[in-house]
Amino acid sequence: MSRIGKQPITVPNGVTVTVGADNVVTVKGSKGELKQVIDRDIKIEVKDNTVLITRPTDQIRHRAMHGLYRALIANLVKGVTEGYKKELELVGVGFKAANTGNILDLSLGYSHNIIFEIPKELKVATATEKGKNPLITLEGTDKQLLGQVAAKLRSLRKPEPYKGKGVKYTEEVLRRKAGKAAGK
Repeated sequence: MSRIGKQPITVPNGVTVTVGADNVVTVKGSKGELKQVIDRDIKIEVKDNTVLITRPTDQIRHRAMHGLYRALIANLVKGVTEGYKKELELVGVGFKAANTGNILDLSLGYSHNIIFEIPKELKVATATEKGKNPLITLEGTDKQLLGQVAAKLRSLRKPEPYKGKGVKYTEEVLRRKAGKAAGK
């Protein structure tokens, strides 16, 4: 049995979970509404303030989807109640970030600035304090979209292993390499 798939999802007050036609789960909460299409083999029951996910057989495919869809629905519930947040740090001399609305203007040491449009479902904020690296804060209800946008921003200038210059997550720990060995 899937250890994750067996666990019931507790639905907090103010959140409604409905299973519509074609196995589409809709979760509404104070921060918005999210939808997830579930495989037709997986059954979802909403009772009282809990959501139970069951699978028809012990096939490898069904076992894999059991835990997956339980985790996805739990992420939807958490997203509409608390939301998700990711912070990126720009490490490097002259690296800058500024935003106007959902348009992000990045200066990452290239010959040109990078203009990046953030999806309207996410909120972006930039902060630059003297003596500290510029920060980009992304907030939203959809965990998958938030992670995808953060990964795309990081891919614009990945941190290099010698000085650590580039765009990195604030909680990320980089493996540093030693430079050239000193001459004889």
